[in-house]
Amino acid sequence: MISRRSAVLIVIDIQGSLFQAMQEKENLLINASKVIRGAKILNLPVIATEQIPEKLGHIITDLAPELNDIQPVAKESFSCWGNSDFRKKLESSGRREAIIMGIESHVCVYQTALDLLNNRYAVHVVTDAVSSRTKENRDIGLNAMKSAGAYLTSAEMVLFELLQTAGAAEFRDIHKIVK
Repeated sequence: MISRRSAVLIVIDIQGSLFQAMQEKENLLINASKVIRGAKILNLPVIATEQIPEKLGHIITDLAPELNDIQPVAKESFSCWGNSDFRKKLESSGRREAIIMGIESHVCVYQTALDLLNNRYAVHVVTDAVSSRTKENRDIGLNAMKSAGAYLTSAEMVLFELLQTAGAAEFRDIHKIVK
């Protein structure tokens, strides 16, 4: 089970024109927002990325308030791991369990998951907070990540797993998020 003492949240490329092309983008937005708010309540480090922001735009305005204190890492590599600034932020967190979500499932999320797994991170993919331009590509990405050793989870599942008990001080705030 994932532990909040060892977890970091990675928000991958939920930005501008790229977001507009996603399947079920409203569901992605709702669930990504829940996980980000929950991560903040639980004091998890959060790393956000933007794929070539000068061409694809910045993190969507609907998520900007949730990430207002996070400086996104601009990247060109599909895998976040291919960016040295990302690796420095991740390594400086001291966390070894990565909760990942974003777009696209079969490209940036998939390649990041594989690189993290290959570098001995446990990877938890928030399935209802990832998407691709087509359902087929989303599903292929999720299946490939699972086959490689990533754990599939959902927004609610990961938040309650991090919480671990209804007696936790943060339970009431997390419960409000998932309602």
